[in-house]
Amino acid sequence: MLPERLQFLLPSKYRRYTVPIVPVVRLSGAIGAVMPLRPGLAMSSVAPLLERAFSVPGAKAVGLVINSPGGSAAQSHLIYRRIRSLSEEKKIPVIAFVEDAAASGGYMIACAADEIYADPASIVGSIGVVSASFGFHELIERIGIERRVHTAGKSKAMLDPFRPENPEDVVRLKGLQRRIHDVFAELVRERRGEKLNDSYDDLFSGAFWVGAEALELGLVDGLGDIRPILRQRFGETVRFRMIEPSGPPLLGRLFGRRSLGQSSLIDPGEVVGALEERAAWARLGL
Repeated sequence: MLPERLQFLLPSKYRRYTVPIVPVVRLSGAIGAVMPLRPGLAMSSVAPLLERAFSVPGAKAVGLVINSPGGSAAQSHLIYRRIRSLSEEKKIPVIAFVEDAAASGGYMIACAADEIYADPASIVGSIGVVSASFGFHELIERIGIERRVHTAGKSKAMLDPFRPENPEDVVRLKGLQRRIHDVFAELVRERRGEKLNDSYDDLFSGAFWVGAEALELGLVDGLGDIRPILRQRFGETVRFRMIEPSGPPLLGRLFGRRSLGQSSLIDPGEVVGALEERAAWARLGL
């Protein structure tokens, strides 16, 4: 039989490994749009990593290292569903490990795991939905700017930050948030089952807790980090295989990703995105 270091030369069905292997995917950052200077989590960037992780021959489990304050509900749910689909298809268990935070959408993704572990100081939870904006209508009026909006459909300009807030728009927004919240809460109940301490009134209020409290509430299964826990589970010889994103092509690294007509050194979209991500972490006190 070929030595283990040469097993990759064989077709996957003929490979034999003498030590347990756990591929590890790191999921870090806010969830939603990913920009060149603001790495984050989105289905488009995460799916290839998950596919590679679940395709590692001889994998005993897939480890997820999660560090996210949340973000897009839809992207969180898509990533959650892809993890569950691959786990069931490949019959490989998933174990999640929380670093600084698995909050809001980050916790939704963690719920795709069969077991969740956190550090005693990790932030866990925030099972809720938030929408934040600003109102600029008084400012633009004060400096003499007239806002002109023309729509086909009375709700097309709903929540426009340059117009006074419409109470009907707020009612509609809260209805949308409530439906998304219901999906989130049901997902947590389904995945955590009898482990949850449902008697705690604030469990689905959007509140968050440190790891030790999250353990008492049933939001996580234990405290600790990836190396000692997986060594205890699979033995001291367990090997971790980090699944890293592919780097940009050589020419892309040399010349950057900007198009020919893009001369500005600062992309306003990048700045706004960075501020939004900073605000998401700040809500957790991080």
